[in-house]
Amino acid sequence: MDQELIVSIVKERLGIRTAVRDTYLAAIVGGVVKELEDEKGLVLDADNDYQRIFIVDYATWRYQSRDESGAMPRHLQFRMHNLLLHVGRSV
Repeated sequence: MDQELIVSIVKERLGIRTAVRDTYLAAIVGGVVKELEDEKGLVLDADNDYQRIFIVDYATWRYQSRDESGAMPRHLQFRMHNLLLHVGRSV
């Protein structure tokens, strides 16, 4: 998964034009990818736009809700569930 591309898309979504938060955003994106691969057991495809946009949306939510304690939004829960069903887990 091209994490630099994902960070740039997250920045676009958030309207960030400088590199000031790049390190923090890269850590969030890396954490999301690691969670999906290690904890959820997904085999991610670097060329799959659906997966890439899910990671962008998940990382954006993590960034925007960093000071809140709340559940993941339903749309992200449904999409993660669909990824688990359709992409499958590594064995």
